[in-house]
Amino acid sequence: MIDHARDLASVRDATERLLIAAASMDNASVAEPSRLPGWTRGHVLAHLSRNADALVNVLEGRPMYVSAQARDADIERDAPRPLEVQLADVRESAARLEKTAALPADWSRTVELRNGVTDSASRLPFRRWVEVELHHVDLGIGYELQDLPAEFVEREIDFLTQRFSGNPEVPGVELSALEDPSRPVWSTGRHTDAEPVTVTGMASALMGWLSGRTRGEGVTVLDEGVALPVMPPL
Repeated sequence: MIDHARDLASVRDATERLLIAAASMDNASVAEPSRLPGWTRGHVLAHLSRNADALVNVLEGRPMYVSAQARDADIERDAPRPLEVQLADVRESAARLEKTAALPADWSRTVELRNGVTDSASRLPFRRWVEVELHHVDLGIGYELQDLPAEFVEREIDFLTQRFSGNPEVPGVELSALEDPSRPVWSTGRHTDAEPVTVTGMASALMGWLSGRTRGEGVTVLDEGVALPVMPPL
């Protein structure tokens, strides 16, 4: 069962880690490329701020973004700001989200996100946790996939394998984490009679590959002569 209150506490902790780490940068560092193609670190920080406000919109029953174009324009507008302004915006937008999430609400209700995607309101805190943790890694300032909390990594693998399940672009795949061989494997991809591709690695490496943060470094295909599948973008 999803515990949205516990996830909100995890979001708070992850946000504070990111803010402390990002404070070590300077204005020049913010303007440098992040690990996301075409985005500077300023784009990443601006996106985190605008995403928090977008989730406030969702919780209050409004569209997540006015439009895809408006979302992109807001990030482009805010990306060049100085570090001090960026960090204040991340902190203040996170506080607005936390304040909204603290209000009495039906967390079992269905909400609409971007591109017609729907989900339970109770899952929104975890979605925000994903944004904060993975974009902290994307900043490229010393926080790596292997530094992510173990609970987060396992839950994100659960989430991503569910997301790609049945996707015709992804061959059938079974994944197992080296640190816990007794754990049941994760299955994802196309539903066919073909034998699934068997993939193993440390959980953080598996998650990095599934989320598009790596090309599969630290991940091994156990089937002889079979290439590691390329995962579609999130």
